Amino acid sequence: MTNLAQVQDGKAVTTKTMFSRETAVRTTIHADPSIIWSLLTNAADFPRWNSTVIALEGDIRPGQTLKLKSTLDEKRTFTLKVKELEPERRLVWGDSQGSRTYTLEKGPGGAVVFTMREKIGGPFFPLFARFIPPFDQSFEQFAADLKKEAETIQNEKN
Repeated sequence: MTNLAQVQDGKAVTTKTMFSRETAVRTTIHADPSIIWSLLTNAADFPRWNSTVIALEGDIRPGQTLKLKSTLDEKRTFTLKVKELEPERRLVWGDSQGSRTYTLEKGPGGAVVFTMREKIGGPFFPLFARFIPPFDQSFEQFAADLKKEAETIQNEKN
């Protein structure tokens, strides 16, 4: 698992092995966890605030199926299943190739530390790894978009 303790806030890091690749990003958000959680669990609203998502359809609830169109591969629709959901703490979705995990943790001064990780891989990973684009820039943009939107909403409430 990628250790983000030494990573610069908002900067993605990727760890590769023969059979997997993991990309992660962490950022500190000065907003109430309920605001961040609301943004992460409202599928239809993703394209409005998140410049890395073209469309996200479905209900973000355990066991539900989502259809995601990303700017990383605009021609492809990813079919994902919501694997875990712990309100205002942890959300996991993915497919047979991997999972994306979002976590919210208490940060300094009432802030929230948001982390997003995606691990993809398996026994056939070496055969298709070269066809998967790097996620670093997309992850950094996702985190920046989430931070900006959550802090804007928080500031409007204050």
